[in-house]
Amino acid sequence: MNALKNIRLFLLDMDGTFYLGSRLLDGSSHFVETMESLPDCDFVFLTNNSSKNRLNYVEKLKTMGFSFDADRIMTSGEAATIHLSQEMPGAKLYVVGTPSLEEEFSAAGFPLTDQNPDAVVLGFDMTLTYEKLVKLCDFVRAGLPYIATHPDFNCPVEGGFIPDIGGMIALVEACTGRRPDVVIGKPNRYIVESVSEKFQVPLEAIAMVGDRLYTDIAVGANAGITSVLVLSGETALSDLEGSSVQPDYIFENLGELADAVLRDRAKDE
Repeated sequence: MNALKNIRLFLLDMDGTFYLGSRLLDGSSHFVETMESLPDCDFVFLTNNSSKNRLNYVEKLKTMGFSFDADRIMTSGEAATIHLSQEMPGAKLYVVGTPSLEEEFSAAGFPLTDQNPDAVVLGFDMTLTYEKLVKLCDFVRAGLPYIATHPDFNCPVEGGFIPDIGGMIALVEACTGRRPDVVIGKPNRYIVESVSEKFQVPLEAIAMVGDRLYTDIAVGANAGITSVLVLSGETALSDLEGSSVQPDYIFENLGELADAVLRDRAKDE
C-alpha cells in the first residue's frame, strides 16, 4: 500500500463508482475538480465492458456534464489490443465481439479474418451467431492462442442483467476442454499492466478505485497496486467481514477520496 500522496494515476471503475446508471454519484464532480487542480495527479476510467468503445463512454459522460477526451477511458478491449501488440504484433485475429470491438482491433493494426488466424479473441458479442461459435470452438480446439477480454458472467443493464463473456468462456470450455490462455480484464493484472504501459506510470504510483471486491479490489492485489473501495455502489462494510479480498483504503465516495488525497499532500507542505 502506498500513501495517497504518492499516487499519480487513479483508475476509476464507472458504474457504482462515478455514476450509477444515468445518475452522477455524490462526490464525483469534486473528485474531478480536485484531480484537475493537482499538476502531478490524474485519473482514467477503467471498465471491463468490451462491447463499447471509448467514444461511447465519452458520449455518456457528456450527458452528465463532462467533456472528457477518449484517452480518459480504458476498456478491456483496448487493453487487449495493447497486450497483443506486445505479445503478437500484427497477428491475424479471429475476433468474436461487437462491431465496436472489431474496430478497436483494426485500428490497432490487427488484420481480422475467419480463415487461418494466428490467434482468437473472445469478447462480449451481441451479434453472436452459431456460425461464429462453431469457428471459435474449431480454432480453440486446434490449439490457437486464445484471449478473452474479461471474465464477467453478467453485464448490468437497465432493469437487470444480460449474459456476458464469462458464460461464453464456460460454453467454449465445455465444448473444447480449454479455457482462455489470457483473460485481460479485472480482476486480472493484464488490464492494469496495459494502463501502465500506455500512460508510462509505474505500478507503485497507480491506485484502483471501485465498488466491487471481486473485480476492482481484487485487481489491486493481483497487479500489486494500491486499492481503494468506495461504498457508493455494490459493496457494504459488512461484506468485508470474512472476505479474503481487502482494500487498502475505504471511503464513502469519490469526494471523500479526493479530500483524503488533499489532506495527505498537505502534511508535506
